[in-house]
Amino acid sequence: MSRTERRTVRDLRRGHRAMLLRALYFGGPASRHDLCAATGLSAGTVSTLTADLLDEDVVVEAGQVDSDGGRPRVLLRVNPDHGYAIGVDVGETQVRVELFDLGMTERAGASYALHSARHDPELVVRHLLEGVDTVLADSGVPAERVLGVGVGVPGIVEAGPDALVHATTFGWNAVPFGALVRAGTSLPLFVDNGAKTMGQAELWFGSCRGVSDAIIVFIGSGVGCTVVADGAIYRGSARAAGELGHLKIAAGGRPCRCGGRDCFEAYVGAEGILDRAGIAADSADQRPALARLLEAGSPVLAGTAELIGLGLSNLVHLFDPERIVIGGWAGLMLGEGLLEPIRAATAVNTMASFPPVPIVLGGLGADAVAMGAATLVVEEFLRGAQAAGAQATA
Repeated sequence: MSRTERRTVRDLRRGHRAMLLRALYFGGPASRHDLCAATGLSAGTVSTLTADLLDEDVVVEAGQVDSDGGRPRVLLRVNPDHGYAIGVDVGETQVRVELFDLGMTERAGASYALHSARHDPELVVRHLLEGVDTVLADSGVPAERVLGVGVGVPGIVEAGPDALVHATTFGWNAVPFGALVRAGTSLPLFVDNGAKTMGQAELWFGSCRGVSDAIIVFIGSGVGCTVVADGAIYRGSARAAGELGHLKIAAGGRPCRCGGRDCFEAYVGAEGILDRAGIAADSADQRPALARLLEAGSPVLAGTAELIGLGLSNLVHLFDPERIVIGGWAGLMLGEGLLEPIRAATAVNTMASFPPVPIVLGGLGADAVAMGAATLVVEEFLRGAQAAGAQATA
């Protein structure tokens, strides 16, 4: 057999292993018989692969179920303690670091406030690395059991080992964020846009699970979104798709932090809402300031609901989604009292020929960005089931 043929057989086996592992992770616990039906793999292939996964402690037994007249079938599931993933949310108000097991149960967390003039990359990286050390110490998980660190950041992230980040609101232009973090840790690292990590978390575990075509809107200090098409995240040719916050919704109106004018986030991002209400708040103070604004029932809020509905109707016309999910810390706060006005404003601005689109709140809370960042690590694990402490391939 030639070297090329050996590689092909090895790749086929790896693909089958990944298929089986994903079926267990998202659909388990399941019997070997169930896995044959779910994956289309033969009984012999499933038996061989599950034996390997059990030997490696990637998979564990999870009880038995009765079969039709035969011996009870053993159920299998992914071992949540086989490894751990760290998820980091680099937001405009804080750096949030969380440690998850493979069942996505949070084992430890740490937060570090950020201020408007203190988004320099070195400070953010110091907070991130300190958070990694803190969650490992608090959880008692040794670093060699960690499969990697996933990070969600604002702006556009260029693929590659340096993970260059373009985040205008931070003043970052081609910041080699990946290289800066790797200088302080040997753990495998994965970096993506924070709105997209939140979107992946909602797609995997939250309000978009089982939905093929959806829009997941992130509203924090700024605004972004994840476009889900045919069950996968659409990224665009330069991985920049989803910059909802910089769609124009007016002419001759408000300036935006990006340097342009009339951007969606200049009106409905937390910073824009507070500014329209005449409230100046540092990044670290935006959450309590918005909470007070909502409690007071500011007249700015009615206009905010109308503007959000206008933006969402544009998404309906562009993408014809099955569902729209509103998340992000500010989006969830606004949604508690404004969801019905947002739905009404979306409907009135949408052509009657379009079917009604359900608009719901994210199901994973304000920490969904960090959880989604951790799924970047889990995704790589499911692809190859690498051992804890393996070097990153992304």
